[in-house]
Amino acid sequence: MDADIVIIGAGTVGSAIAYGLTRIGQNVLVLDGEDRDFRAATANFGLVWQHGKGDGMPGYHAWTSHSVDLWRDFCTELEELSSTDLQYEHDGGVALCLGETEFEQRRSALLRLHNQLSGTKADWEMIDRSQLQSLFPKVRLGDEVVGASFGRRDGHANPLRLLSALHMGIVRNGGRIRGGSPVRSIRSDMRGGFVVQTASERFSAARIVLAAGLGTKALASQVGLDIPVRPQRGQILVTERLQPLLPLPSFDARQTREGTVMMGSTTEETGFDASTTTSAAAAITSRVLRQFPQLGDAKLVRHWSGLRIMTPDHYPIYSESETHPGAFVAQCHSGVTLAAVHALPLAQAIAAGRLPASLDIFHQRRFDVPQAA
Repeated sequence: MDADIVIIGAGTVGSAIAYGLTRIGQNVLVLDGEDRDFRAATANFGLVWQHGKGDGMPGYHAWTSHSVDLWRDFCTELEELSSTDLQYEHDGGVALCLGETEFEQRRSALLRLHNQLSGTKADWEMIDRSQLQSLFPKVRLGDEVVGASFGRRDGHANPLRLLSALHMGIVRNGGRIRGGSPVRSIRSDMRGGFVVQTASERFSAARIVLAAGLGTKALASQVGLDIPVRPQRGQILVTERLQPLLPLPSFDARQTREGTVMMGSTTEETGFDASTTTSAAAAITSRVLRQFPQLGDAKLVRHWSGLRIMTPDHYPIYSESETHPGAFVAQCHSGVTLAAVHALPLAQAIAAGRLPASLDIFHQRRFDVPQAA
């Protein structure tokens, strides 16, 4: 075997799993595609977010909470190994509400989620305008802001530094990463493992993990898995560097350690079109300026878009092929938030060769609902 485990995809999801496997002694090879492939990791907003997640699937809230629990130690270990500051801050996060209708809708959504969590103590609260203003002492809130939901355990990190650190961690732990190696085919071999073929090379491994984003669907079909994923475009704007203004991240804006303010993002069903649009830029800036009017004087220096990997219900897929045991799939659109659980419990389960029953709720069979006649 060329490796114990081949990871197909070097984005945040695949790299976190690969890093976790190398830290427990697995011989790991990561195969990445071409530079021009669609990459969600390079267009990530960088939130490490818990509050409000899991409506309709409380198990996802538990999974997210577990990752947030692990993030600080995961971050410390990865920073020490890679000599990279991930710029992780975890002082809380807010979802600002414009008008009473938004405020009540947010309150109702969080109450609905809380009622699904079987008595679990909520790590969030609704706060009024004066409480919110006290959290943002250096800015004047827009006149329409009436309050927000406040998640006490939320935060943000630098997603590009996270990805770079994961790559360095993989290599320093003895793993290998091969770029420019899109996988063309996967087949079982006679020894019970897998043969993975690129354009010019062939690799064998006892197990494989498919974490190739939007490329996973076609690869998964070769190992008996039907993985329903689709692209969703998100656009982000970035300002020039400013003096510290926003001490906490929100859904709509966050200030980075360098001083730039990231604003976004959109949720657009545009297929594989990853272009930027002036209409999206106008919508993003309009909402942010209604929240933080002072940002109206800031210069915009960058505008980009990326494609998220979305499942039909927006929740992750983790599964192992029944026809090809040892072939695993990991798909989600919250790669930064879930990086800690991907690197720790998920990687350990893959190394052991079996996903725990607690992850059964994320199997794609949940989409196999018979259509009514």
